[in-house]
Amino acid sequence: MSLVFVPLCFMLAPFLQVQETAATRQAFLKLLDRPRVEANERETGRKTSNGLVHIQWDFVSEQRAGKAPERVPALLVRPDKQGKFPVVIVLHGTGGNKEGMKSWLESFANKGVAAIAIDARYHGERNGARNKAEGYTEAITRAWQDPDPRREHPWFYDTCWDLWRLVDVLQKRDDIDPDRIGMLGTSMGGIQTWLAASVDERVKVAAPLIGVQSMRYGLENDGWHARANTVKKAHEAAARDLGEPEVNVRVARELWSKVLPGILDQFDGPAMMPLFAPRPLYIGNGEKDPNCPIKGARLAFAAAEKAYAAKDASDRLKIDVAEGVAHKVTDEQRADSIDWCVRWLKAKP
Repeated sequence: MSLVFVPLCFMLAPFLQVQETAATRQAFLKLLDRPRVEANERETGRKTSNGLVHIQWDFVSEQRAGKAPERVPALLVRPDKQGKFPVVIVLHGTGGNKEGMKSWLESFANKGVAAIAIDARYHGERNGARNKAEGYTEAITRAWQDPDPRREHPWFYDTCWDLWRLVDVLQKRDDIDPDRIGMLGTSMGGIQTWLAASVDERVKVAAPLIGVQSMRYGLENDGWHARANTVKKAHEAAARDLGEPEVNVRVARELWSKVLPGILDQFDGPAMMPLFAPRPLYIGNGEKDPNCPIKGARLAFAAAEKAYAAKDASDRLKIDVAEGVAHKVTDEQRADSIDWCVRWLKAKP
């Protein structure tokens, strides 16, 4: 009889992977943690048409010292009948707003699933009377220039906090099934989806669209320009502060590392995607997307595939890369991602 010796590293691999993902989850939650305040939810409008109810409401997500409460405006669409509905949180891209996601909300509601969109930080009603991008880039610039470690994180991160508080509120509503909550986002909303939902296991299904990527890969392989241009004025301000004649890779690295701490390593796409396993996850990207360079995105895909395979849940992961498509959700991806969320939210536990 021969003995087979298995190296200790292989025996410990599953355990170490669990420990690593748990540590990543806790680190991200800790980074953005802040005092919980009363949500003070209030309804501001309601109308019914074509068998659907459209409800406008808002809630408080946080209260910073010396500032007014941070109210998050929301639009909820659900079937016009009694009951507790599964719900999908639907997130817009840079420069967008909740109203721009109305057709998505109605598509879900027509399939028997409630859907809700919020205005991200410094977007929509949270951007005041400014043009659609100015308030956002100014906030990112302030965060870059703020020496206080308790500074705001207006670029992606603070909206994650709003999303976690939104889940708190949704779970208490009498028209929502607290155990059937999903999240879907496009572009910036796709990034916020993989950041916020990966660490929040109350979100049972997720669909980040044209947002999954490796920020580190983009930075290290000359694929950072399009991402920087989404908030161009903040990068230009950082270049001036750093004494650089123009926005370059050093500027991008310094700005990203300060305003999005951890995004180039511990909280990058390849590190966060495994946290979804084994929850159902749909990823939609474009092969030619300059904002999400495909070679970097494939690093995140591979990390997710490995995690799902390890949990014997590969059937719960679907990755669709639209050939020849840049930064756009195709009609097929839209329909597929909606069906994916509906299917899994309605599935028996």
